[in-house]
Amino acid sequence: MSEFHPQAYIIEIHDRAAGIVTRDARGFRFFSSERLFDSLEGRQFRSAREAERAARAVLSERSGRAHSAFLAI
Repeated sequence: MSEFHPQAYIIEIHDRAAGIVTRDARGFRFFSSERLFDSLEGRQFRSAREAERAARAVLSERSGRAHSAFLAI
């Protein structure tokens, strides 16, 4: 019996669907499902986990900027 390997994964960060990654010959390609993560659109990653870390970094960076702007007021 052959082992099943999913070809696509949903990347969720804090109950937000950041996007999906699909497996191809070179790794995993990211497709954004929310504008916040558009900077990752089309990027190639070695693993789904690497794509998830990148999405978390985008959210963290955005949250940090929003927090800094709030404190500056």
